[in-house]
Amino acid sequence: MNWNISYSRLAKGGLMVLLASMITVPSALARTPKHPDTLVVATTYDAKTLDPYMTNDVASSNAMRQIYETLVAIDAQGNIVPSLAEKIDRVDGKTYRFTLKKGVKFHNGETLTADDALYSLKRAYEKGASVRHILGVIDPDGFKKIDGLTFEVKTKEAMSSFLAALTHFGGGVILNQKAVEAAGNDYGFNPVGTGPYKLTAWKKGDRIELELFEGYHGNKPEFPKMVLRVIPEASNRTIELESGDIDIAFEVSSLDVSRVKANKNLKLQTLVDTATTYMGFNCSKAPYDNEKLRQALTLAINIPGSVKAVFRGNAFPAFGPIAPNVKYANTDLEPSKTDLTKAKKLLAEAGYPDGLTTILWTNSKKVRVDMATIIQAQLKKIGVTVKIQVLEWGAYLQGLKDNKHELFIVGWTCQTPDPDMAVYPTFHSSQIGGNNFAAFGDPEVDALLDKARITPDGDARKALYFEIQDQLREKAPWVFLANKKIAYGVQDYLEGFEPSPYGFHALYDVKMKK
Repeated sequence: MNWNISYSRLAKGGLMVLLASMITVPSALARTPKHPDTLVVATTYDAKTLDPYMTNDVASSNAMRQIYETLVAIDAQGNIVPSLAEKIDRVDGKTYRFTLKKGVKFHNGETLTADDALYSLKRAYEKGASVRHILGVIDPDGFKKIDGLTFEVKTKEAMSSFLAALTHFGGGVILNQKAVEAAGNDYGFNPVGTGPYKLTAWKKGDRIELELFEGYHGNKPEFPKMVLRVIPEASNRTIELESGDIDIAFEVSSLDVSRVKANKNLKLQTLVDTATTYMGFNCSKAPYDNEKLRQALTLAINIPGSVKAVFRGNAFPAFGPIAPNVKYANTDLEPSKTDLTKAKKLLAEAGYPDGLTTILWTNSKKVRVDMATIIQAQLKKIGVTVKIQVLEWGAYLQGLKDNKHELFIVGWTCQTPDPDMAVYPTFHSSQIGGNNFAAFGDPEVDALLDKARITPDGDARKALYFEIQDQLREKAPWVFLANKKIAYGVQDYLEGFEPSPYGFHALYDVKMKK
């Protein structure tokens, strides 16, 4: 098994986007932490659940990364490396044999076994609607126990993306069968993992409290406790970072970057993540089941100008569904160009010569509200009246899955090193009701997506993903808006925080600076 395949890529303009950059200002000695035994991290949203197979949102994955471990993982260079699986053998094109590490303990004291692994993967396959794009590729009869630590999984086809998919927290996490069955429907609030931290309290909408798991098989974290605080307002995260009440702030806003950079007690760390911010259409309902109408609205939006105004230099105009630092992104493509004359013509051809009125959903994230406001003004120029509706994050996600929307702004993060994760769950017709929030289904695109995920890596697979990107630009289920440069504020007395481009971060490696 070759564990040395790196998926790191250069973004347009030569930026090494998978490597975080650190900006520091020379300073006096850092201040003393207010809570030396607890790492306090400010997040933007609360988790939906801590059951990894029942959700696919970044906020939940961030919390779960501290609690659980996956069969395989991604290292800092983008390589797929062993984690709970000590050894992996590809028996044939479709069959993978996993040998687990010996003596790994769950938080409840149970020892990790092949039975737990098979139970977890079967449960995800059968019940995990939010992650069926990952494990739906498994042959339902393809689960086989070899011995107490060894098992096999067989896929329906020879998948190029299968091992990469198992790095996802909705793919390769192993649960303890006894704990899941004991908790029943409440398991998402009573998680039991093998990771370095275990849950002690969860105050919904406010904080998740964790403590060190003394039986952890790996390197022990330095902090005995960790608190993930939910602070949706970016300015409040910055204020609490400046005061020392929090140690790390996720997603420092464009307005606050200069404040953090200038503060002698703080460090600013940045990277371009693997997410694409987009405005989606509900393609399953009129009027957005009309391709010409979707194309018209796309042409009416000034994407470069909007991105510049909203993100203030901390994002790049998106050119397609695959972010520039993901394998097989076609970085020769350009963002959509504004053409109001053609937009009005297509609007008339679609049957709306006098325009229409529509509702645009977003959540309270400031950059999304700002983007919605700009889009509202731009679409007015072609006779489209947009009413903006701001929803709470949990209600927003549920509304998208329940197909209650018309237009919406959100982001999709490719949370593995493989492009299949960027486009299959979001555009394949089988994923409608899951993560295909645009409810987009097209036989030609489906066929390309199906073929690309089973084609071996190389020029042929690259050509398929290039064709997929062209098709999606033409059919316009999304308006591709931005690829973001994410900023994190960190107290200067800390070291070891390495933000991940995949959106969920290993906080257990953070230490006090020596």
